[in-house]
Amino acid sequence: MEQIDINWGLAPAFYSVSELTGAIRGLLTEHFTDIWVAGEISGTRVPASGHYYFTLKDEEAQLKAVCYKMTARYLKFKPQDGIAVLARGRVDMYDARGEVQFIVEAIEPQGHGALQLAFEQLKKKLAAEGLFEADRKRPLPPLPTRIGIVTSPTGAVIRDILHILERRFPGRHVRIYPAQVQGDGAAEQIAAGLEYFSESGWADVVIVARGGGSLEDLWAFNEERVARAIAACSVPVISAVGHETDFTIADFVGDLRAPTPSAAAELVVPTRQSLLDALNTTDRRLIQTLRLRIATRARALHRIQVDRAALHRTIGRRMQRIDELEYHARDLVHAAIEQRKRTLQRARSGLAQLDVRLRFAAARRRIEGSDAKLRQAIQLRLGAAQGRFVPLQAHLVQLSPLKILDRGYAIVENRGKIVKSPPDAPPGTEVDIRVAQGRLRGKVL
Repeated sequence: MEQIDINWGLAPAFYSVSELTGAIRGLLTEHFTDIWVAGEISGTRVPASGHYYFTLKDEEAQLKAVCYKMTARYLKFKPQDGIAVLARGRVDMYDARGEVQFIVEAIEPQGHGALQLAFEQLKKKLAAEGLFEADRKRPLPPLPTRIGIVTSPTGAVIRDILHILERRFPGRHVRIYPAQVQGDGAAEQIAAGLEYFSESGWADVVIVARGGGSLEDLWAFNEERVARAIAACSVPVISAVGHETDFTIADFVGDLRAPTPSAAAELVVPTRQSLLDALNTTDRRLIQTLRLRIATRARALHRIQVDRAALHRTIGRRMQRIDELEYHARDLVHAAIEQRKRTLQRARSGLAQLDVRLRFAAARRRIEGSDAKLRQAIQLRLGAAQGRFVPLQAHLVQLSPLKILDRGYAIVENRGKIVKSPPDAPPGTEVDIRVAQGRLRGKVL
C-alpha cells in the first residue's frame, strides 16, 4: 500500500466537519478500492429499501458494512448472521454519522459456495414445514397404465426412459411435458409441467427427470417453486435428477427418489431387469462448456457493474440516510403509541371503578338477599299462625250453633232477626226457617 505523507506543520489547518469527512473519504476511496475482507457477519438488517446492513467482525475488531439493493439482487445467497465470508468491495465514509463503512460488491462464503449455502437454507426451511416427512410420501401404483414425464424432449434422458419402459413393460401410455431443465426459466417450466399433470388427472404417476451435472446445472431442481409444485401434485412423483451421488431439493420432496432417470423407468414398472448404461459423456462436456460460458458472461457483467459503481455510491448514501430517518420516525411513532396506550389503560381502570353497572349489581345482590330473608320470615310467621289457627278453628266449630241444627233444631228469622218469642212474629208474618240442610219459607197462622 502506498505510504500517505501528512505534513504536521506548526500552523493548524481548519476544516468544517463536512470538509474533513470528505477529505477522509477521498483518502479511503483512493487507497481501499476493490479489496477483499474476511470476517463473520452479524447484526444483519434489511429495511424496506432492500439494502443489507450488517457488521463484519473477527476476534479483535469489527467493521460496518452495507450491500445496496442493486448489488444484493445478484448475490447467490443472502447475508445472514453467523456466516464466515469473503467480501469484496471498497471502504467509504458515511458523512451523516461520521463512520467508516465497507461497501460490499460481492460476497462468498468461506469453506463452501454460495449455491451450496442457498441449497442448505432452502432445505432447512422446507424441512421445518414438514415437506420431507416420510408420512406424507405416497406409494407408487403397482401397475400404472399412464405415465407422465416432465423433462427435456431432446436430451438423452427421455430416450433412455422410453426405451426402458418399452423394453420392460410394453403398452404403457406415456405423455411427455417438454420443459427446459437448465438455465433461466427452467424452474418455471418444470413447475408448469407438474401442475399440468396434477390438474388434468391423466397420469397415474409422474417422473421428473434430468441428467447429471454440477450444482449449477441442477439448480432448477433446487428452486422453491419446483419443490412446492412436487408437494402439491395430486399424483405420486418420482424425482430422477442427476446421478446417484447428486442430491437436489426435488429428491427430498418427491414421493420416491430414483438414483438416475433410467432407474426411475425401472422403478415405475414391475420388472427385475437391470439398468442400461449411464448418461452420454458428450452431454457432460456440453454442460461443462455451457457452464464455462455462463461464468465468462458473469465476469463480464461484473465488470460492467464496477464501471457503474460511481453512480451507485451517491444513490446508496442518499438511500442510507432515508433508511436512518425512517427508523427514527418509526421509533417516535411507536413511543407515542405506547404512551397513548398507557394513558388509555389508566382511564379504563378509573372508569371501571366508577361503573354504575357494578353498583347496580351489588344493590341487586343485596335486594335479592333481603327478599330471600323476607320470604323465609313470612313463611315462618305463616307457619306459626297456622299452628295456632287450626286448634281454634276446631274449637269454634264445636261451639257453633249451626252444629245444633244437625240434631233437628231450626232457627226462625223475621227480616234477619232471630225470633225468640211469639211477639217477635205476629200471625200473618212471613218468616225464614233455617234448618241444617237449607232454608224454608213459612207464614205464622
